[in-house]
Amino acid sequence: MPLDSRQASDKIDLLIPSLSCAGCMRKVEGKLVDAVGVLSARVNLTNRRVAVRFDPALTDAEVLIDMLGKIGYPARPLSRTDRNDPMAKQSRELLLRVGVSGFAAMNVMLLSIGVWSGADAAMRDLLHWASALIALPAMAYAGTPFFTSAWRALRAGSLNMDVPISLAIFLSAGNSVFETAMSGQHAYFDAGIMLIFFLLVGRYIEQMTRARARSSASELLAMTGRTTMRVFTNGDRQKIATADLMPGMQVAIAPGERIPADGRVVAGASDLDRSLITGESLPARAQPGTEVNAGTLNLSAEIIVEVTKAGDESLLAEIAGLVGAAERGRSRHDQLAERAAKLYAPSVHVLAALAFAGWLWVTGDGRLSIQISVAVLIITCPCALALAVPTVHTVATSRLFRGGIFLKDGGALERLCEVDTIVFDKTGTLTDGRPRLVDPLPDDHPAWPMIAALARASRHPYATALSEAASERGIVTADVQDITEIPGKGIVATLNDTEILLGRPSWVGASSGQVAFSLPDSDVVHSFSFAQSLRPQAAEVCETLRAKGYDLYILSGDHPDAVAEIAEATNIPKAKAELTPQAKHDFLKDLSAQGRSVLMVGDGLNDSPALAAAHVSMSPGSAADTTQSVSDIVFTGASLYPVLTALDVAATATRRARESIGIATLYNVIAVPVAVLGFVTPLIAALAMSGSSIVVTLNALRQRTLS
Repeated sequence: MPLDSRQASDKIDLLIPSLSCAGCMRKVEGKLVDAVGVLSARVNLTNRRVAVRFDPALTDAEVLIDMLGKIGYPARPLSRTDRNDPMAKQSRELLLRVGVSGFAAMNVMLLSIGVWSGADAAMRDLLHWASALIALPAMAYAGTPFFTSAWRALRAGSLNMDVPISLAIFLSAGNSVFETAMSGQHAYFDAGIMLIFFLLVGRYIEQMTRARARSSASELLAMTGRTTMRVFTNGDRQKIATADLMPGMQVAIAPGERIPADGRVVAGASDLDRSLITGESLPARAQPGTEVNAGTLNLSAEIIVEVTKAGDESLLAEIAGLVGAAERGRSRHDQLAERAAKLYAPSVHVLAALAFAGWLWVTGDGRLSIQISVAVLIITCPCALALAVPTVHTVATSRLFRGGIFLKDGGALERLCEVDTIVFDKTGTLTDGRPRLVDPLPDDHPAWPMIAALARASRHPYATALSEAASERGIVTADVQDITEIPGKGIVATLNDTEILLGRPSWVGASSGQVAFSLPDSDVVHSFSFAQSLRPQAAEVCETLRAKGYDLYILSGDHPDAVAEIAEATNIPKAKAELTPQAKHDFLKDLSAQGRSVLMVGDGLNDSPALAAAHVSMSPGSAADTTQSVSDIVFTGASLYPVLTALDVAATATRRARESIGIATLYNVIAVPVAVLGFVTPLIAALAMSGSSIVVTLNALRQRTLS
């Protein structure tokens, strides 16, 4: 259902512990998308979550949860505890079942040694019954995850990969009991319990590798801690759950603790480590009135913070949301794997049925035919194919996060790999965006107090630079009145009934500089010029990008001299100045028409049209809110190095995704004929199926250390 921009919508994240394969993902997404009132649904198989956007006038969360339960996928809203460690309980239960099945398998194997050694009929029957007493209860307990999942699927009128697994276990156990009761020689209690053991081991290892790959978003939300110290108006203190914080509450932050919510310092002074939010390693000073963010580390002294935004409203939660959104994004590789899995599952069931019919026709042995068909079903489970791309994207997103880079669209990774041209904005992107005064007046000049008074009344970057210069010189501001800022011109005020002006040279009456100051009754006019410093490593990053073969441009609305200076400093000769937002947009459209894939990096509101027109776009964390909302990627910190990091990680992730799809495909090309020809038992099939999923996941984890 298409989303009308005017249509009201709500969203919810649901945890679905039973998600395990591409078929599960397809069924859940398909059921939700087809439901009345649902606008979109995105499953994250790695975290077993689904993000749903819906029209609250047509449906609600309870209806969606009930609907998923009816098709065999019980869901619940994602709580804060789930965000911190959503699969911890399931992992502990799985490990316990691994232990039970492993212990039983060892004991049954010991009993089987006697059978293999040639025990006679009576002794063989005794050993078989002893094996049954150990194996059957263990199989019933340890195999519960498979049986439960299979039953939910069958009750909902569908199939999943736990159905053939459960069938294999029941057939193995049933055949063994029948053989034992008939004093037969072919009881395979050891194979049945070992089948469960290896499947559980594979599932547990897969879950642990998923946990390693899991997004840093959950780590982010856990950084605020579970409890915090609330301070009441009478001075009393009480430890409360961080989740219970509300705007207006005051909390005490001791040295070494992280701030649990966005707020404002109301008492105390300290140094803060804001690297988690800004990427800057240098401590920042906090004192009464300083705005602080959740996740910031208090370093030196206790401070009292009044909460302004808590929980999901905090900046930390917004960043976590960006990371989560990136994980849910789908690239073309991801969509290809999903479509392949969708077609693959029914084909495998048909193939298993043909294998059964063929072997039954050739051999007339129903037991052997069933065993081979079950082995086909198990060995060809498309779990590896389903994990191939999502796991790669999750690891890449986590790696980018550690570099202060936040993806808003998972497809941006793939598009970054297609980039051949990079376009930079100048001010605030290649430069730090903070003008510095280059030709100040002498420190004792009598105009400084008046200039300082006017400059401190404006938030214009040039006014801020003048105000900072005055503060560095210890200038005491003049007592001016009637300060008025005229947009696009400057500031006017009165001093002793005399008007004073600070603003555009043409407005003030100057013929040079970027800002001028004058007394209207005086012929004296003071002009000021400003310069901007390059972002740290900007020149080095541009040189590296050029060496990698990227074509670089600068597009700016600034005057030609300022643009030429930055172009020379970064060695980017293709630079255009005095461009309007429309001109920037049109330039990128022209590049696209030439077959270029453009990465646009910009921070200003005037860059928004160009960012939207680019193949993929990035903005620094200091960018305007509108600019960040248009961009595919946001990075923090003063350095331009994240641009290079994002391109490198994207290239690595795309290689890993292609490798993982190749591994999964090669596995099935080899495994299917081998199983159909009868060379593997269900036990060997279980080992192969689990191994393929683990190999694919481990291949994705290579991104953490390799490029």
